[in-house]
Amino acid sequence: MSRTDVPMPASLPMLACLPMYDWPEVQAETAAHWDRVRAGALAHTPGIDLPDTLITPEWEAVAALWHDPALVFSQTCWGPLSLGLIDRLLPLAQPDYTGIAGGRDRFYRSALIARDGTADPVPATPSASLPEAGLKGRVFAFNAYDSLSGYIGLAQDLGVDPCAQALGCVETGGHRASVRAVAEGRADLAAIDCRSWALAQRYEPCARRLTVIGWTSERLGLPYVTSRATDPRTAQALRQSLISMGCHPAPEGRDE
Repeated sequence: MSRTDVPMPASLPMLACLPMYDWPEVQAETAAHWDRVRAGALAHTPGIDLPDTLITPEWEAVAALWHDPALVFSQTCWGPLSLGLIDRLLPLAQPDYTGIAGGRDRFYRSALIARDGTADPVPATPSASLPEAGLKGRVFAFNAYDSLSGYIGLAQDLGVDPCAQALGCVETGGHRASVRAVAEGRADLAAIDCRSWALAQRYEPCARRLTVIGWTSERLGLPYVTSRATDPRTAQALRQSLISMGCHPAPEGRDE
């Protein structure tokens, strides 16, 4: 059996975490968001087992959580999903990125940031708008090789591996760290997903010294997910709650 769709032992406590945009400055907002999702799911299907609060793991532990059959609610990226995590996690719904520069409906794109250069407005079409020279002659910072927004999407738009084109590469482990790497001169460019870039502009002072010099193409944003071991009634209640809050339907598998 290739998918973890076997029933989960009832003794395991359910877990919920929202690690993708949970910066320390917005943890209260993140918790309130889970409260709304949970309340909506319980209103739809009373009696289902949902945790009262989110857990806030260290980033190094998040990958293990995404493989945990007790994970009832989380958010991840289509990068790791496309690389095999889809066998463990069931997408529930796509958040709406409307109102964020670079976001539209269920789609998002990444801002290519630098310390200097001509500011590039968000493209009027779903296509990318990237510097003519690409990454040539510059050091590229990225959060992770399996990140759609930080690496894979840019590779698709460039038609070449970013680290093969760039003068050098710095793997930072996170979008916020990539912003800092560019601002501090340890890298020249980074691709930051538009919601993370909006957070950086609010809470990361060094972001004020940076310029958006390009944008990747639009792609599906980060879906809300549950373990494929989650009871179908619970998964459906969570899905309905998210849709009622303005989220969009999500493809459930790699080929859908």
